[in-house]
Amino acid sequence: EVAAERDLVVEEAVTGFCGAVVRCEKTAEGVTVTLEDRFGRHRVFPLTPRGFLLEGRVVTLVRPAAAAPARGPAVTASGSLAVPGARARVARESRIYVEGRHDAELVERVWGDDLRIEGVVVEYLEGIDDLPAIVDAFGPGPGRRLGVLVDHLLPGTKEHRIAARVTGDRVLVVGHPYIDVWEAVKPSSVGIAAWPRVPRGESWKEGVCRRLGWPADTPAAWKRILGSVRSYRDLDPALLGRVEELIDFVTLAED
Repeated sequence: EVAAERDLVVEEAVTGFCGAVVRCEKTAEGVTVTLEDRFGRHRVFPLTPRGFLLEGRVVTLVRPAAAAPARGPAVTASGSLAVPGARARVARESRIYVEGRHDAELVERVWGDDLRIEGVVVEYLEGIDDLPAIVDAFGPGPGRRLGVLVDHLLPGTKEHRIAARVTGDRVLVVGHPYIDVWEAVKPSSVGIAAWPRVPRGESWKEGVCRRLGWPADTPAAWKRILGSVRSYRDLDPALLGRVEELIDFVTLAED
């Protein structure tokens, strides 16, 4: 017997339909499980004895045990202690900039509660080629710090050279090693073995979708990836540390 926990990937023995568990619930017909395949299609199956295959092994899916009542203080998706009833702080002049919309949505998903408590606004840039001009226009100064999160920030890259031009006492540029922020989500959370390698010169996101057998629909792929992120545990430490560093930097009290 195996509990039909969410995101468990199984194959229905009769039809061969393979997918991840979306929900397991009691209905008028009995207990059923809903599976979602890699194309986003849903199928509902009854929990029959020895009715599924898990990694090639015949198993009986059972309804997961009810979650135990929560104990201790609540935490946010980032792992911080939650502040019940707290209102968002008036936005600081300091800001965090990220490269694109997906980066901003991922930061919001995990650190949104913390950012509202701290009064930090996250904006996205659509690339950093014009970062020196953007920093000048922002006008860093006392009480006005700027933190920037950059994709693929490696020594010798264009991104590294641009970052070096703007980094200063009130401007901090940090980055993760990935080509795109998609890769910062752990493959196991998305339900894949690993992020595919895409040759240089090929669109990375389209290449990923193609190699994973996903529809060639980048927005749909991102929705699927973002939906798999529930907390900091779903992200690689290479991104976690950098975002925490930026939040600390832009909320640091001035001397």
